[in-house]
Amino acid sequence: MSSRVRPGRDDSPDRLYTLTGGRSGTGSTSFDVVTLVVAESDPVPGMQSEHAAILRMCRFPTAVVEVAAGLGLPVSITKILLSDLHDTGRISARHPRPASYRLPDHDILEQVLVGLRNL
Repeated sequence: MSSRVRPGRDDSPDRLYTLTGGRSGTGSTSFDVVTLVVAESDPVPGMQSEHAAILRMCRFPTAVVEVAAGLGLPVSITKILLSDLHDTGRISARHPRPASYRLPDHDILEQVLVGLRNL
């Protein structure tokens, strides 16, 4: 069995552990893969390189899944990094709105069906 090595990508558990400081969950903010992230500040010297990359990447609204792809990191790790930046006010998040879709009334659907049958 051969293992597939992806050039430029190091998803070793040690590296991921280091990136997140050992955390496996986000803080108070919950990010969905389609949550749009916008940078509220520029990177500063001494900042973790992944945080700086996120701020550069998110000058315009960018979905969490796009950020993860751009960083070459799993979405779960990216969410933790985004949570760090959100907690410090360096990014804002535009969460998807819950669907307010409601099915039409049953009687209306029956009337439409009857009308279609009469055609």
